[in-house]
Amino acid sequence: MVTAGPALPWATRHLGLTLRHTDSALPEPDWRVDTLVEPGLRRNPRRAHLLVSTVLGKHLPTDPHRVLDAGNRLGDLVRDVLSARRGGAAHTQDASEDIVPQPNPAAVVLGFAETATGLGHTVAARLGARCYLHSTRRDVPGAQTLAGFEEGHSHATSHLLQPMPASVFHNDLPMVLVDDEISTGATALDAIRALHAHTPRGHYILASLVDMRTEADRRAFDAAAAELDARIDTVCLAAGSTRLPAGLVDAVTALPEPVLNPVADRTGACLRVELPWPRQVPEGGRHGFLASDSVPFDAALTRAVAELTRALAALPGSVEHADGTPLPHGAIRESPGSATRRGSNGPATADGSDAAAGEIDHRRPVIVIAHEELMYLPLRIAAALADSGIPTRYQTTTRSPAYVLDEAGYPLRRGFRFTAPELGEEGPRFLYNARWPDNRPDAATRDHVVAGRRRSPHSPPERTAVVDPILLVIVDRPADTDKLMAAGGLVDVLTASGADVLLAVLPDADPRALAAARSRSAQTSPASGTAAAPFGDGDGHMAPHRNGIDDADPRALAGAPSDDAQIPRRARPAVAPSVDSLGEQARHRSGFAGRTQRMAVPTGERPPEPLHGPEFGSYARDEVAWLLTDLSGAMLEADVAERERRIQAGLAHYAESLPVEYQPDAAYRELFEQVLADSAERLALAVATVSELVIAERGHDVVLVSLARAGTPVGALMRRWLRNRGVEVPHYAVSIVRDRGIDAVALDYLARRHDPAQIVFVDGWTGKGAITRELSAALDAYAMDGGARFIGDLAVLADPGSTVRTYGTRDDFLIASACLNSTVSGLVSRTVLNTRLIRPGQFHGAKFYRELAGQDVSNHLLDTVSACFDRVRPLVDDRVRALLAADRTPTWAGWESVERVRAEYGISSVNFVKPGVGETTRVLLRRVPWRVLVRDPEAGEHAHIRMLAAARGVPVETVPDLAYACMGLIKEVKG
Repeated sequence: MVTAGPALPWATRHLGLTLRHTDSALPEPDWRVDTLVEPGLRRNPRRAHLLVSTVLGKHLPTDPHRVLDAGNRLGDLVRDVLSARRGGAAHTQDASEDIVPQPNPAAVVLGFAETATGLGHTVAARLGARCYLHSTRRDVPGAQTLAGFEEGHSHATSHLLQPMPASVFHNDLPMVLVDDEISTGATALDAIRALHAHTPRGHYILASLVDMRTEADRRAFDAAAAELDARIDTVCLAAGSTRLPAGLVDAVTALPEPVLNPVADRTGACLRVELPWPRQVPEGGRHGFLASDSVPFDAALTRAVAELTRALAALPGSVEHADGTPLPHGAIRESPGSATRRGSNGPATADGSDAAAGEIDHRRPVIVIAHEELMYLPLRIAAALADSGIPTRYQTTTRSPAYVLDEAGYPLRRGFRFTAPELGEEGPRFLYNARWPDNRPDAATRDHVVAGRRRSPHSPPERTAVVDPILLVIVDRPADTDKLMAAGGLVDVLTASGADVLLAVLPDADPRALAAARSRSAQTSPASGTAAAPFGDGDGHMAPHRNGIDDADPRALAGAPSDDAQIPRRARPAVAPSVDSLGEQARHRSGFAGRTQRMAVPTGERPPEPLHGPEFGSYARDEVAWLLTDLSGAMLEADVAERERRIQAGLAHYAESLPVEYQPDAAYRELFEQVLADSAERLALAVATVSELVIAERGHDVVLVSLARAGTPVGALMRRWLRNRGVEVPHYAVSIVRDRGIDAVALDYLARRHDPAQIVFVDGWTGKGAITRELSAALDAYAMDGGARFIGDLAVLADPGSTVRTYGTRDDFLIASACLNSTVSGLVSRTVLNTRLIRPGQFHGAKFYRELAGQDVSNHLLDTVSACFDRVRPLVDDRVRALLAADRTPTWAGWESVERVRAEYGISSVNFVKPGVGETTRVLLRRVPWRVLVRDPEAGEHAHIRMLAAARGVPVETVPDLAYACMGLIKEVKG
């Protein structure tokens, strides 16, 4: 055991865990290993030690400008390697190789989750990188998973890469990988191999704050470079080594149990603020941050900081003298000789002059607490608050547990364990310290806060004011659930410690909106209207930030809304899902201009008109108007297995082609007839209920717009019910495509002919809520692009996933129209969006399968269900009254079951888990099924599913605790 003096870290003195410094890239003494990291501990059999960074802002509340400075200095070292400038202490492999110098070298940057997402973004901004992306442990709905890799020693290991669209990362530029530390480099090499297999590059640079590799680890990098035939360089602020004593894992295990979640005599206050943020502006690098995002990001940052400043002023003050004597709020004066924050001359008065001598800004200090991967935007917010004169520190929550010990010389003095707020997440989360550094008994040499301003430790001690900091917790929308505020949630444990909390909620970034906006910008340059190079090529580099608002929209600085101002917020469920199945795992390379983009009709061409039966489709003319383009003559069908392989490999988007329509045998068709006969009254009651609910809440002048094609039989039945009771309503069918959105040309058509407020969108059923979220996001994107504002509420027959508020039932039962494909949907194919066939200004397309007329039961279904209307009529009024009086707020109740199945069966994405009778049927009819899960092996509602599964050789398993009657699992066929 080491017995050196008390200046040594606690873990070194008591356990022999030693960090050694060997080299620095920078001359200043505060960039050494022993100043950049402190030794910490954790109870992890794979790795019992933890390097606690003093400049990252993860475990320790840190000056945000120190955090940014570290990232900027690391970025400068990377620039040296990219530009082939020799100098400093950049540690490079194969440093003798010549590179052509570049004044502004191009690169893409990848930051590792969760620790280095903010650091990587800072490096990228310093470089002016073409694109920044960070890995993520969230499987975000609607996002494309480009690749994945594992992290051996981390508590949470899986990393996903989800750029939107994938093309932002498809290039041969040098790649910079950023992490806070290199322990062995194994994670970085795994990432490089995974990325190289997908998009080979000739040059990789691994950048870290500290490099603690052994010589054997360094040789592994040389071997990997030779294996990949690529250059791999490394740079760091400081290099060193870690001495791990024998038996460290057992020694940490033997330490006393840590005491977490301290409780104070008083419970802190909590206020909530919704931050304004445009959905088309990325708040970080989870889905890529491009050159063109910098200016709108800074403008949005300015608005968010202004909102936070107002909210911070609303929290109560807690200012007192060091001796405990209360000070009147706002009556605090600064002691002579006290220091103001660097670069500040004190608070300004209304006329722009400095405040009178001796006056003190009584605003309380703030610790900005970011949530897990959401690091960069909170860091910039913290820096902006500090620039405004508010003493500010910055840190983040984490997934990784660490050992907490309230002893001098140990970095993790206080700890909080709280419930993961995101839906579907089961593991606990953690936060460390979360108090001003001066509260540490051994922090005598640190800056401390005096009544809201920084003060030199050498200033006179009299009348020093002790101020409890406000904890400004910043989360995004997926973390904004009931669990955040509930007992054991983050806000609960912080306020229980006596801290006052300001909870700031950021609207969740929509990866599909980002993809759409980037696709549009790739086609047209905003400045000239000419074709632009894709995604920042040319001169459109990411602008290096100056930790402020220099490049912000001038209108935003003046307080006026800019073009990218946030859309008006809609009412949303109290508990929204953290993730949802919003699209297939498709890395679409088709070059389509983006989702829900409004396209002008080319000059000289007439706007498109609807299609009607019998010319298109087997429904009568008055049943539905199809807002579609007839593609009946196009060869679009592909083998189901090959089509699935190409979709999952990212070579195609599912809407560019059609599956060969599976035609079941005579036994299955006989089963359909039996199902229809048995369920017709139940269907009729659900149709009547949802129809009456619609007109009770929206009036008699509604316009039904069904989502082709599953929603179209339901729309036709709703129209028949309403006509039966004397209410005539139009019925249209439009296309909506996952990841691409709703047909904007169809929306233009509807907006020209009807009041958008009267449009009611209709679908058959809900699964995880994919279409619910897709529709809402697509209508938002359409409105932001200059279109009318449609109401995004979706009306469905069955809502087993509890994702909508307008429904006929929430039972998971068999809707007969789910049993078949086109032969129960007017002989119309699923919709197609393929730019080889669909010109600007045209509706999305579909085919009319005339050749299947002999097997068509579309009108038979409508007639059978309609014949039951009179029998169910006596039941409808009571059901509708009960629903109108009930709380129908979506709860997304089935989501946890979906996540549990995904995890238990080792499925890479929730997009391959399809819950409910309807969705399971679709898996068997259209996709490559892997297996079927059922809650009750003999349930009648999925007898047809068991028959289909037997016909296709798909195993059926019984899972009694399913939230749905059944689930279909899609086979992963990439590779």
